[in-house]
Amino acid sequence: MNKVLSNKKAIVFFMLPAVLFFLLVILMPVLMSFYYSTLNWDGMGSGTFIGFQNYKKLFVGNVDNFPLSVRNSFLFLLASVFIQIPISLLLAIILSNGVKGENFFRNVYFVPVVLSTVVIGQLWMKIYHPDYGLLNTFLRSIGLSSWAHGWLGDQNTALIATFIPTLWQYTGYHMLLLYAAIKSINPEIFEAAKIDGANRTKIAFRVTIPMILPMLEVSLIFSVIGSLKVFDLVYVLTNGGPAQASEVPSTLMVRTIFMGYQYGYGSAMAVFIIAECVLFTFVVRKIFRALQRD
Repeated sequence: MNKVLSNKKAIVFFMLPAVLFFLLVILMPVLMSFYYSTLNWDGMGSGTFIGFQNYKKLFVGNVDNFPLSVRNSFLFLLASVFIQIPISLLLAIILSNGVKGENFFRNVYFVPVVLSTVVIGQLWMKIYHPDYGLLNTFLRSIGLSSWAHGWLGDQNTALIATFIPTLWQYTGYHMLLLYAAIKSINPEIFEAAKIDGANRTKIAFRVTIPMILPMLEVSLIFSVIGSLKVFDLVYVLTNGGPAQASEVPSTLMVRTIFMGYQYGYGSAMAVFIIAECVLFTFVVRKIFRALQRD
C-alpha cells in the first residue's frame, strides 16, 4: 500500500475520473449559472452582459418578493435544526437502547424516505383537505370546528403546513444516520458509565452525543442544505402560494426561469442558493470543530 501511495502517477490515474466527474457535473454547471447570472437573457439567442445587476435586483427594488422567499427558507432551516434534528436524535437514542420491536420501528420511520415526494404531497393534500381531510375531521370530532379550515389555502398556515410533511419525510433519514452512529460505539463504554452510576439521561448527554458529533455534524449539514434548497414538496402542495406565503427561493427561481423567461435573473437566484448553502455548511463545520476541540 505504501508503494502505491508513493507513486504519484498511480494517484493521478485513480483520482482523474473522480476529478473529471466533479468538474463536469458539479463545478461546470455552477460556473455556467454564474455566467448566465451576469446576463440580461430570456433564454433565446444571446444575452446582454449587465454585470451584477441581477444580484442587485434580488434585494434592491425587488418586486417579486425574493427576500420573503429567503425568509421562508430560513424558517425552514430553523425548524429543521431545532425540531427535526432533536426529534431524530431522540428517536435514535431510544431505539438504540434496545426497545422491543427495534427493527420494526427503525424500518417504519424510514418508510417515508423511500416514498416519492409527489405521493407524499398528494397524501398530505388529502390530510389537509378542508372538507374531508383527516385533520379537519379530527378537529370537528373533538368540538374544534372553528379551527377547521383550508390549511394550504390560508396565508397564515400555508408555510407551516408545508413544513410538517417535510419534517415527517426526513426525520427517519436523520434518525437512521444517528442510530447507526450510536450503534458503532463500543458497548463497553456504556457499561462503564452505568457502573459509575450514570443514568440514561447522563449517558445520552455525556457519552452518546459527544461520541456521535461527527455524524451529528453530517446530519445537520444535510438538514440545513435541504432546508435552503427545499422545492419539491412546496411545489406539489402550494407552488409557493397563496399570495407567495409559502414561497421559497427554489420555487420562485423555477417560475422566474421557465414561466417568466428571465434566465439571467433566475440564474442569480440559483447562485444565491448555492452560496448560502456553502456559507452555512462552513459555519456548521466551524461550530462542530470548536465543539470537538472542547
